[in-house]
Amino acid sequence: MRVIRGRHNIRAQDQGCVITIGNFDGVHLGHQAILRKVKRVSEDLACPSLLICFEPQPKEFFESFHAPARLTRFREKVEQLSLAGLDRLLCLQFNAETRGMSVEDFIALLTEDLKVKALFVGDDFKFGADRQGDFEALTTAGAAHGFSVDNFSTLTHDSERISSTRIRGCLAAGDMPQAEILLGRPYAISGRVVYGQQLGRTLGVPTANIQLHRYKAPLSGVYLVKMLGLDRPYPGVANVGVRPTVESGGVKPILEVHLLDFEGDLYGRQVEVVFIEKLREEQKFSGLPALKAAIHNDIEQARRRFEQAS
Repeated sequence: MRVIRGRHNIRAQDQGCVITIGNFDGVHLGHQAILRKVKRVSEDLACPSLLICFEPQPKEFFESFHAPARLTRFREKVEQLSLAGLDRLLCLQFNAETRGMSVEDFIALLTEDLKVKALFVGDDFKFGADRQGDFEALTTAGAAHGFSVDNFSTLTHDSERISSTRIRGCLAAGDMPQAEILLGRPYAISGRVVYGQQLGRTLGVPTANIQLHRYKAPLSGVYLVKMLGLDRPYPGVANVGVRPTVESGGVKPILEVHLLDFEGDLYGRQVEVVFIEKLREEQKFSGLPALKAAIHNDIEQARRRFEQAS
């Protein structure tokens, strides 16, 4: 999959695509259904498929810290879109200039820069300054410029719409099985193992620290996990949170993973942590002895769960 960063990097090879537009946060089953439809049409027309997305996501631009937690960072989203078979990803920076883009300029992006052949968007899709553009405006543009415009139907599970918001709710509630159903895969976070404060070693429980690079995570607490990206999958116990026992307020969340029966150096490794089951909420303890006791209890509980599952 070719990632195009910015309108100025569009090349002739990127033109004449079947296009869809959206955040596609999580690349869940609903997104995957849209991508399959886009891919089928692009194959029928013998042209590439392309998704237009924005960084930061518009809600992050407008609401900053109060925007919803991301299910996937940009790198993770690129990986999932590639697995789904998307040919092109056009990432546009969302800033004051993008916010003020006129309806006419946005349509010019589609018709002149990308020479769109077919477009798929939701029937409630809005675009342009003050969200003045809508599905009807795109349909009118399609008739004038010779490209089709279709809306994608909502995919449901248990009579409820599959959405990133619904999945965030599942993760916040610790309902990992339901989140897995809606995503079409277990929920996972990937990242590089970095040096931490070495507190885990002090407590006799070495951990791999993975920076989340986000203001908030879509889940928090202590979990059964498996770590991928090593010589084999390793079971472990993970904490996602701000470590209230040892940190003051305002700290960005961090993912800490203790692997069961693992020996070796993980620093600098790119890994993926797959979340299996929630054990408990993150807690603030009275001090390090109480924290150490709780961590060892989590580890013993994790061992029992993995033994039962094997």
